[in-house]
Formats: sequence, C-alpha cells, structure tokens
Amino acid sequence: MLSINNIEVVYDSVILVLRGVSLEVKEGSITTLLGANGAGKTTTLKAISGVLYTERGAVTKGSITLQGRRVDRMRAFDVTRLGISQVFEGRRVFEHLTAEENLIAGAHLQRDARKVKSAIERVYAYFPLLRDRRNQLSGYLSGGEQQMLAIGRALMSNPKVILLDEPSLGLAPMLVEEIFAIVRRLVAEERLAVLLVEQNATMALAVADHGYVMENGRIVLEGGVGLLRENSDIREFYLGLNAVGTRKSYRDVKHYKRRKRWLS
Repeated sequence: MLSINNIEVVYDSVILVLRGVSLEVKEGSITTLLGANGAGKTTTLKAISGVLYTERGAVTKGSITLQGRRVDRMRAFDVTRLGISQVFEGRRVFEHLTAEENLIAGAHLQRDARKVKSAIERVYAYFPLLRDRRNQLSGYLSGGEQQMLAIGRALMSNPKVILLDEPSLGLAPMLVEEIFAIVRRLVAEERLAVLLVEQNATMALAVADHGYVMENGRIVLEGGVGLLRENSDIREFYLGLNAVGTRKSYRDVKHYKRRKRWLS
C-alpha cells in the first residue's frame, strides 16, 4: 500500500535528518516505527503526508509511493485527496469548534453533503462516545475523547493509510487499550494500512504486525513484532527488560549505546 524507498530529508537545505530510510506498510495491517526522541520518526510521517514542506523541509533523495503512485512531490492536500491522513502528536483538535464540526472539517475535500453525513455516522459507529459529545466544544473534551476525535476526523477523508503519531501520549492505560482496540477493528473491517509512531513500545508491539526501529535518522532493525519482542536489544532498550526478563532500573544508566551489530 505505502512504500518509502531510500529517502533522505533535509531541512533548510542544510540539515540532514533522514538518511536512506526505507519501509513498507501493507494493506490491512499495522506497522510500527519505534525510536528515541529525535530519531526522525515524526519527520518520516511528515515526509509521507506532505506537511514537511510547510516546515522548510524536503525529500531530497528517494521516493514515497502510495499504491505505486509517487506522492513525495505533492502538496499536503493532494496527498490527503489520494488517501493518506495524519493524526498528529498532541491531537490538535480545533478547540473552538464542536466535536461534530471537527469531523466536518475533516471532510473538507468532500463536496457531497450526503456523503459527509454518512462519513460522520461511520465515525460514530466506531466511537459512540463522540455521538454523545457531538455538540460539545472540543476544548472541553477529555484527552481520550480528543484522541478519538482526532482519529475520527482523519477517517472523514476516507483514507487508505492513516499515520498515527504518539496516540497514547498523556492518556491513562485503560484509555490507550480502548483506542488501540478500535484501531485494530478499523484495520480489520476497513482494510486500512496504519503506520504507528509510538513511544510506548510494549503497546506498539502488542497491536502491530510489523515493526521498524529508527535511530539517528536511519532504520537499524526491522521484523515481525514477535521477533522484535524477543530481540535482546529491543527488550533491554525499549521494553526495559534484562536478560532474565525482569524490569531493569535506569537510575545508573548514563548513556544509551547502540549495539554495533544492529548496523550489520
């Protein structure tokens, strides 16, 4: 469905952020992209969605394709029109609009009012709580409700691919589980492709089908989530488990050092 082929991303014509990144996201699956802060995960999502160009960034090498069609040279609204929607970190709902008005804003490419209404009902079917909050200002919704609204708004453009950036940020564990359960249902029923960026590696590896690990703008490891969960480096640096499976204390850890064999 979505293919990133050896891309490089440069900001302000001088700052190299991504270096030869390649990954694939398949239809009807969740692919997760793991990595520390500053690794380049969000930049990867912005390169896909076209938002990168609003921040003086550019894909200078490689290509990004959606079902074989190149999108890395398109403007953001053209990328959305083709079927890629991004849910940004921090939710970013329009706080001065009601929940339903936020959904309508997500359908700005759709000119048929009947199809917009049908899309809203589709969102309410997946997120019944939003129906109850439809006339409430979004700024007064809880964090979990805003995250549901942000995902629902992304659905309004009838996407083929959804880019999820840190959906668990600031949410209680039970809410995170509920939201990810809905995402899994969306993927199964709508045959969506989801690229998930998530700091909560345990949750990401629990819901995803395939994973990539990014470090310093490069992909250093990839594989099925079962293999990644058993990888000693993933267990130590992302799941906080030592060799015998117990939780590791990071109080005495001063530096994170990548295993050299990751680059082999």
